[in-house]
Amino acid sequence: MQPFLNREPTLRVTTQPNDANPGGDIFGGWLMSKIDIAGAVAAGRRAKGAVVTVAVKELRFIKPIYVYDLVSFYVDIVAVGKTSITVKVDVFSQRDRGVHDDAPILVSDATLVYVAVSKPGVPREVPVE
Repeated sequence: MQPFLNREPTLRVTTQPNDANPGGDIFGGWLMSKIDIAGAVAAGRRAKGAVVTVAVKELRFIKPIYVYDLVSFYVDIVAVGKTSITVKVDVFSQRDRGVHDDAPILVSDATLVYVAVSKPGVPREVPVE
């Protein structure tokens, strides 16, 4: 899978030492929060306003992420309902940029559901495109 050819990531972050556990792997919670942020950015654009996360339907940790990896989050809208938006997030990591083979590798993917809201706790319809 090469999402890099014709599109930009929704979010791109370089991991830092504070993001890692003592073994040097990035915390799963750190990754989960960034996946949620990337998904919300895309869902919010589609909803033309605020969204809230209502479900993580699937989340896979495929390979570890390490300190100083460049982590890129690619988001696709997979379904739009009356008030909800389902997104797929693919996460790629580039290791040792400029030192060794820096080809991006798939490290995680997830499917999340967001609901458009007009104010906290009040769903609204997603505009028709």
